[in-house]
Amino acid sequence: MEDEVLMDSVMVVQNWAHIAYGDRRAPGLADTSGFPPTRLKTTTKMAALNRSCSASAHRAESSALPQGSSGDEDDGHNLWSSILNEVSAHSRSKLPAGKSVLVLGEVGCGKTTLVAKLQGVQEYLKGRGLEYLYFNVHDDDIDDDTRCNAWVLDGDLYHKGLQKFAMNRDNVEDSAALLVVDMARPWAAMDSLQKWAGVVREHIDRLRLPPEAVRDMERKLMRQFQEYMEPGGDLSGSPQRRNPVAPDTDEEGVLLPLGENTLTHNLGVPLVVVCTKCDAISSLEKEQDYRDEHFDFIQSHIRRFCLQYGATLLYTSVKENKNLDILYKYLVHRLYGFPFSVTAQVVEKDAVFIPAGWDNEKKIAILHENFQTIKAEDNFEDVIVKPPFVHEKEVIAEDDQVFLMKLQSLIAKQPAAAAAGRPVDTSSRAPGGSPRTTNRSAAANASNAMPIQTGGQTSEGVLANFFNSLLTKKTGSAGSVGGPAGGGGSTPGTVRKSGSKLGLTDVQAELDRISSKSDPDAPSATSVASPGDNEES
Repeated sequence: MEDEVLMDSVMVVQNWAHIAYGDRRAPGLADTSGFPPTRLKTTTKMAALNRSCSASAHRAESSALPQGSSGDEDDGHNLWSSILNEVSAHSRSKLPAGKSVLVLGEVGCGKTTLVAKLQGVQEYLKGRGLEYLYFNVHDDDIDDDTRCNAWVLDGDLYHKGLQKFAMNRDNVEDSAALLVVDMARPWAAMDSLQKWAGVVREHIDRLRLPPEAVRDMERKLMRQFQEYMEPGGDLSGSPQRRNPVAPDTDEEGVLLPLGENTLTHNLGVPLVVVCTKCDAISSLEKEQDYRDEHFDFIQSHIRRFCLQYGATLLYTSVKENKNLDILYKYLVHRLYGFPFSVTAQVVEKDAVFIPAGWDNEKKIAILHENFQTIKAEDNFEDVIVKPPFVHEKEVIAEDDQVFLMKLQSLIAKQPAAAAAGRPVDTSSRAPGGSPRTTNRSAAANASNAMPIQTGGQTSEGVLANFFNSLLTKKTGSAGSVGGPAGGGGSTPGTVRKSGSKLGLTDVQAELDRISSKSDPDAPSATSVASPGDNEES
């Protein structure tokens, strides 16, 4: 093709030179003796172009003659400008602009992360509503660059009306749709695909395209599906060059008819189903007890969906950087006509790639051979069941004051038997226990014997009553010390500095008497031992 362009340029230059410098030979009859006979066919194609060029040159020459030498200079400048413009117009076209990809899927399925990875951005802040991103496209053959628009629609159906900014009547024929499925939640895969495919269908219907344009889009998509060939089998185009999609012609060979369940839902735009987070398959095997037949069952249902819409299926993982390069190459192949040489991949369960046009019902039926406890006709929801603990209920802590009020009411409802006090266990106390221990135990029994206020008192009131009772006990102890020495006549009063100690039976008898006594004088009886302590100190 480069030789043909060179041939065309040489012929244009020669004809312009003959005309500009007085050689009146007929346009298109330049000397081509130096070229091989096989290249002389371009002379006929360029004849019309050269005639128009010669007419323009004659007009320029006639208008420039009265101007003298300055007219000759302008004529030479216009000559070379026209030559360059003609050659540029007939050269290969550059990369088209305005191609778009619309990305749809549930909230949190990884749409923005996927497109940001294609763009080459490591960290990207997620937006809301309709996000705009892009990824670069470069053609090494013509050294040209362009950007492919990527529109990410929010997973909330409330924002579905924003599709009009991404796909409209002007660019619908240059657009593709990506349906993203979260493989970490495979139980929602089919519902998600059906929902978002319906959203795209509804939006295309609202564009109110002319019926002829809709039929042309559907016919083009069906033809691409039928003309699919395994990479390496098509020898008509150069594998090193971009091959723009040629217009439909009736001179091609007869195409095979479509299957019964193939392209029954033709949207007219290329559709790609991308299953993200495929690295979660190993977690599903460990935590949810998924087996190979479960993953084959999921894949078979998704492939049937893709067969109905003429879509491509691709399993990806951003975390493991799996199949992202295939996704990029396939998108630029479908939108820009770049060569694509990746074959279908169905061996690895987490790296599946099935291009549009490769699959059929017989190939899907191969997956059914691995079913042991599952039947191919089983409902998807009956086999792939949503676990009950996927969305745990949020626990909200109650207010501190409410919690304390509940605790107070529970304490107030304790049985009355607890108010009578508990007997003190003296088995662990030595036989010669000190009077200090006896007084401490008695005080504890007295505090246990204090009745609980149930009349709605606050905690401050309960504490005040408790300390008042302690002060009352202190006063009773002081009165017993000020009385006659022999007036007490009790065993604790016999404790002296000489070191004599109470007997075990006397202490036990005193404790039993204090525990069984319920009148208010009980605390004062236990405080008789206080003088003995003061004497020892």
